[in-house]
Amino acid sequence: MAMLRVGSAGSEVAKLQAQLQDLCFNPGPIDGRFGRATEAAVLAFQKSAGLLADGIAGPRTLGALGLITDTSLPSVIPEVTVTIVSKMFPHTPVANIRTHLPFVCDALVEYELVDKPMVLMALATIRAETEGFAPISESQSRFNTSPGGHPFDLYDHRRDLGNIGHGDGERFKGRGFIQLMGRASYQRYSAALGLGRQLVDHPDLANDPAIAAQLLGSFLRDKERAIKEALLEKHLKLARKLVNGGSHGLERFIEAFNIGDALLT
Repeated sequence: MAMLRVGSAGSEVAKLQAQLQDLCFNPGPIDGRFGRATEAAVLAFQKSAGLLADGIAGPRTLGALGLITDTSLPSVIPEVTVTIVSKMFPHTPVANIRTHLPFVCDALVEYELVDKPMVLMALATIRAETEGFAPISESQSRFNTSPGGHPFDLYDHRRDLGNIGHGDGERFKGRGFIQLMGRASYQRYSAALGLGRQLVDHPDLANDPAIAAQLLGSFLRDKERAIKEALLEKHLKLARKLVNGGSHGLERFIEAFNIGDALLT
């Protein structure tokens, strides 16, 4: 089945309407035309099923309705070339993109983040966090190091980060494409990636390109629903905040997202 939305027509729409009707979500006449009544029925079903409520009958919605078995999202990964990404990263050495883009694309495929919104989210996040398109460690600043204090001392006792004392600030500072930060996150994502305690015992592994890309994919997958809801409203600032917790790098994020949005079909 194709992606069905307002304006779609044909036998597939009729099947969709019939299934919605059978599940007591009235789409109006079963006429094979996807109009506003069908859209409202799809929205109601999506909300009932805990799906992203966008009014579009895509693979996940059609799968939940029992109309298809393959719920894979349409992938834009084949379009994500070094040339395209270089336009999204106009100040970045092309060699960095050529080296690290395969790791990022592989991770997005692994975590099923291959549709256009999430691919753009991943690339724009990298632009905001590390414009050089390479995993990096957080630098010292007035926000993490006190005057005359040891490096990252302002993070040492941040309970919200899971840090428990002297040295934790520097040990679990931001790293990677996503800037993984805090003892709790290193523990959580080390386990999520099947690494046991490796990221806790050896935090610099978060800057290994393959691991950094997997951290990006795993983190974004955890936030996928909320991110897509923000993007539906074209609320890029909120989408950025869901990842960063603030607005760091927001201008770079928005610029990269909009450039990519225009270039990817």
